[in-house]
Amino acid sequence: MATKLTELLQITYPVIQAPMFLVSNTKMVIEAMKGGIAGCIPALNYRTLDELRVAIKELKAAKPEGGSFGFNLIVNKSNVKYKGQLEVLCEEGCDFIITSLGSPEETIKQAHKAGIKVFCDVVDLKFAKKVEDLGADAIIAVNNQAGGHRGDKSPEELIKHLVANCNIPVISAGGVGCKADIDKMLSYGAAGVSVGSPFIASIEANVTDEYKQACVDYGANDIVVTERISGTPCTVINTPYVQKIGTKATWLESVLNKNKKLKKWVKMIRFSIGMKATEKAATKATYKTVWVAGPSIEHTSEILPTKAIIERLVK
Repeated sequence: MATKLTELLQITYPVIQAPMFLVSNTKMVIEAMKGGIAGCIPALNYRTLDELRVAIKELKAAKPEGGSFGFNLIVNKSNVKYKGQLEVLCEEGCDFIITSLGSPEETIKQAHKAGIKVFCDVVDLKFAKKVEDLGADAIIAVNNQAGGHRGDKSPEELIKHLVANCNIPVISAGGVGCKADIDKMLSYGAAGVSVGSPFIASIEANVTDEYKQACVDYGANDIVVTERISGTPCTVINTPYVQKIGTKATWLESVLNKNKKLKKWVKMIRFSIGMKATEKAATKATYKTVWVAGPSIEHTSEILPTKAIIERLVK
């Protein structure tokens, strides 16, 4: 299954195991690499730069021939660790970096010096052209079927629009839960796919068994968009707790977000609070369950090893 993505990363299948906050870890990525796909972890999954450095060394030591691994960087001001994380990634080395939520200019400049490829999350053509002009190696087209922070265009509309107007590979993110979905995204012109939600219910994932089981028990119709986590619309499983707290920003949050002077600080505080709430729900058995996932959990029928999930996706 040769595509521009398999050529770029020297992998067997055109699939990236998507970086998922609190879910992704080195065990998952090592299994991903063994299975012929690329794996990626959010740098924010590591509390310290030393922990991040240890993870990179572990992945480098375990990387099989044909394996590829990368890290996701939040590149806006809400991530106060960004510069240190980028420095560590460039010092230690990895195959690629995925940038999210901000300008990737500095990341592209530093990563390319270190021989690291940079893929950038985009939701529209305007930003896609901007990152292409900055020298991005590929764009990750985040559509309206993605888990977590998503775009507003359908996979077909977004992929075809970007492929027609951009000269770098387009990797589709969102809406992939089985091989037929991958084939569909490739038929629209994508060079590959980024797949996250199906891997939440993997044995290797870092989250509670309750979170994993929720991905088995709930389906596409149980996914809702909430503004209550980070201030930015985010897809979650519609658990009783989510139903209780509602999905719309409160009156006070809306007022604060409209105040230009306060907006940046409010976003930083909301981002921090939201990430802590998500962490509690993901890693502790609690009734306050805010579990991030996309509609592709529809295809998740049991908790499986990462290896078996990959086989279901590519064979």
